[in-house]
Amino acid sequence: MASQQFPPPAAATWTFAEHYVAEDEILAAARGRAEEVGVTPISPGGGAALRFLASVLDARAVVEIGTGTGVSGLWLLRGMRADGVLTTVDVETEHQRLARQTFTDAGIPTQRARTIAGAALDVLPRLTDGHYDIVFCDGDKTEYAAYLTEALRLLRPGGVVAFDNALWHDRVADPAQRDPATVSIRDLGREVATHEELTPLLLPVGDGLLLAKKEWVPEA
Repeated sequence: MASQQFPPPAAATWTFAEHYVAEDEILAAARGRAEEVGVTPISPGGGAALRFLASVLDARAVVEIGTGTGVSGLWLLRGMRADGVLTTVDVETEHQRLARQTFTDAGIPTQRARTIAGAALDVLPRLTDGHYDIVFCDGDKTEYAAYLTEALRLLRPGGVVAFDNALWHDRVADPAQRDPATVSIRDLGREVATHEELTPLLLPVGDGLLLAKKEWVPEA
C-alpha cells in the first residue's frame, strides 16, 4: 500500500496546538529576558512536551545543555518529581544568573537546580554514567552528534534524550540546505532513526523536537 500523504497543518491550527498549554507570567518574564540577551528558548509547545515527558518518566535527574534564561529548565522542573534535580550547563554565566532568577521567581528550591558554567563537551564527561532520566540538548547544533554519544552514556535504560531545533527553521527537510548546523542536525536525525538501541520520535512542535528512548539491552 502506498504511503498516505498528509497536508501540513494550517497556520491557525499550528498556533492553536503550540499554545494549547498556556505559559504563566514567570515563563513570560523569562522569555522577555531571553530576548534581551539574544537567546532563543524552546517554544511553548516544546516546553509543554518536556514537562509532559519529565512527568511521565517521574524524572529524578535531568541534564540540560543550554541553560538560556531558564525557560526549558523551568518546564522540566515543573514536570519532575518534587525531589528531582536539574543539572544545567551553559558557557554563559550571565544567562545562568538569569535562569536562577527564573527558578527563584517560580519557587524552585535552590538545591533542585544545579548550574554548571562551561562547554558541554567539557562538563558532560564528568557526570555519572547511567544516572539520568532525561538529557535535553539545546546547545551548539554542530555538536549534536557528540551530545548523543554522551547522552547514551549518561541515560539510564528507559531514559530519553531530546534535541530542540530538530527541524532548524525548515532547513533540515530541504536537501539543498548544506550549512554546517543544518547538516549536523540532519545527520543526527538519520543516526537516531536507525540506532538499534533507540526508539525515535520527531515532534513538529516549535522548531522541531527530536526524542529517543534508550531501550533496555539484555546483557550478554
